[in-house]
Amino acid sequence: MVIDFARTTASTELLKQVFQSIDAQSCPSLYNFHMHTVHSDGRLQPIGLMEQAIAIGLKGMAITDHHTITGYQAAHAWLEDWKWNHPDIYSPYLWSGVEINANLLDVEVHILAYGFEPENSSLKPYLQRKATTGQDYEIANVITAIHDAGGIAVLAHPARYKRSLFDLIPAAVEQGIDGVEAFYAYKNPNPWKPCAVESEQVQNLADEFGLFNTCGTDTHGLNLLQRL
Repeated sequence: MVIDFARTTASTELLKQVFQSIDAQSCPSLYNFHMHTVHSDGRLQPIGLMEQAIAIGLKGMAITDHHTITGYQAAHAWLEDWKWNHPDIYSPYLWSGVEINANLLDVEVHILAYGFEPENSSLKPYLQRKATTGQDYEIANVITAIHDAGGIAVLAHPARYKRSLFDLIPAAVEQGIDGVEAFYAYKNPNPWKPCAVESEQVQNLADEFGLFNTCGTDTHGLNLLQRL
C-alpha cells in the first residue's frame, strides 16, 4: 500500500492507513509505534530520540511513555522547529501516543493509545504519571476515554501477559479494542526482529476480528533499533 502523507490531512485517518500497511518488515526502520523516553522508564531524551528517528529514516512513529505525554510534547515541539530549519529534509510523522495500564480478565495489560487529541479532558486521569485505580482502571473505560479523545486503542505485546493471547484478544475485542501489537520482539534479539510464532498467532486473530496490526521496538534503552 502506498500512502500519500502530503495529501492526507486528518491525522487519525492517516494513522489507520499506515496500520493497514504494517507487516513484519515495517519495524524498526520504517515505522516504530512503541518507544519510551526519560519521561517514564526509558533512557533517551525526547530530542535524542527524534534525532535517531530522523537518522534512521523513519516514516512514522509514536512515543508511548507510561501515563504521560510530556516526552511526546517535547519531541513534537523540537520536531516542528527542526522541520522549519530543514525544509528540504524528510522528517518522520509523529503521532501522539501513551501507554496505559488496564485490567482485562483480572490481568493487568497495557493499552497503547495513538492519534488522540492531547488536550482532551477524557484522557486526563491517564496522564498523571501513574496507573489509575477503580473504574478508570477497567479496560472498557480506558478504551472509551481514548475513543472520546479521537484516538485509536491497541493492545500492547499480547503474548507477554499472565493469560493467553487467545483469551485476551477476543476479550479486548468485546471491550472495543481497535488493534493489536502484532510485531514484537519478545526475546529481545539483536538485531531487533519480531517473534515469528507469536506474530503469526496475533495476526491470525487480528484478521479474524478485523483489527489493525501495529509494530514497535518498545525501546527503553538508548538505541531505537533495540528493545533494551
